[in-house]
Amino acid sequence: MPERPTLLIIVASTRPGRVGLPVAEWFEARALGQGDFDIDLADLKVIDLPFFDEPKHPRLQEYEHQHTKAWSARVQAADAVAIVTPEYNFGMPAPLKNALDFLSVEWNYKPAGFVSYGSVSAGTRSVQMTKQVATTLKMMPLFENVSIPFVSQFIGEGGEFTPNEVMEKAADRMLAELRRVSDAMAPLRA
Repeated sequence: MPERPTLLIIVASTRPGRVGLPVAEWFEARALGQGDFDIDLADLKVIDLPFFDEPKHPRLQEYEHQHTKAWSARVQAADAVAIVTPEYNFGMPAPLKNALDFLSVEWNYKPAGFVSYGSVSAGTRSVQMTKQVATTLKMMPLFENVSIPFVSQFIGEGGEFTPNEVMEKAADRMLAELRRVSDAMAPLRA
């Protein structure tokens, strides 16, 4: 196990006008300030995976496309995952489902925390849907999450995200639990 495990922060929204990136950048800064993880910020908009296009099942890890090989390497290098996600029509964004489906073994035995945002429901239904997929991939979804209701009120004129104290404390609890569970699951990932 590395001295400082790697936390993969996934920005799930790819749509124009999204607020997921500023929320993820805040969470990344919070994680860096805590100092328990090396961070890899994976923006699905930048990664731009096509719709799942590998001819063989991901569990075989016999990838033909470079975009899959690159995604596989990033996920494999992670010890824990934090997913920053909105809710679309009571569910997870399609790019997130696609990114999860591209791989299989690489996700195994990693804790998953969620930073969700939206309107009144704060993206929590997206989290619930994603947890079903995560457990099938042998990930360990955490109870500790960051839920941001009415997210637009926390976005400044320059597009920056300014959290309140409740969100900051929730992030700290989730990061601590991600580290605790990541350390505990390290022998399973070895």
